[in-house]
Amino acid sequence: MASDDELACIYAALILADDNVTITDDKLATILKAAKVNVEPYWPGLFAKALDGVNVRDLITNIGNSAGSGGPAAGGAASAPAAEEKKEEKKEEKKVESEESDDDMGFGLFD
Repeated sequence: MASDDELACIYAALILADDNVTITDDKLATILKAAKVNVEPYWPGLFAKALDGVNVRDLITNIGNSAGSGGPAAGGAASAPAAEEKKEEKKEEKKVESEESDDDMGFGLFD
């Protein structure tokens, strides 16, 4: 879990990114001071260095798109049928699991 100092710097960085302002340690410190939030003096500089050259807006908006993706598959068109087969296999597995779950208990809903 993030500390209060970290969270304060994160929110300050998000404010700057929302206003399309370059994230620097001075600007982070100014926002924190205006919000009357006291943080350890190294936090704004640390966040400024970590976010240097990073487009925070793109990072936030694309977080769900790239998380866990293995990249594009080779053969483009050939990958579409393979994906459909995997979906069908998953559906079949779910059906089998639901049928077996009734048998495991020794009784069904209408027994």
